[in-house]
Amino acid sequence: MSNGESCDNTPCTFKVPRKSELNVLITKQGCEPQQIRVTNKVAGGGGAAMAGNVLVGGIIGAGVDASNGSTLDLVPNPVEVTLACRR
Repeated sequence: MSNGESCDNTPCTFKVPRKSELNVLITKQGCEPQQIRVTNKVAGGGGAAMAGNVLVGGIIGAGVDASNGSTLDLVPNPVEVTLACRR
């Protein structure tokens, strides 16, 4: 991954901050490599949670959630690929 993490076997599990954006490169000998861009988007309930924070928790609560990424989800999640391999 572009953040320096890697694994030798699949499936792999990584914990990354929800506000991350990174590239995932999948390689296997004899197969065409694939690169996937993982980015973030506002979570399904993120907008509602942000509005609730403004109403109940005030602007400070909304600012904390926005800065720590708690209103975001990573996409795609999970990353799934099928490699094209030579026979």
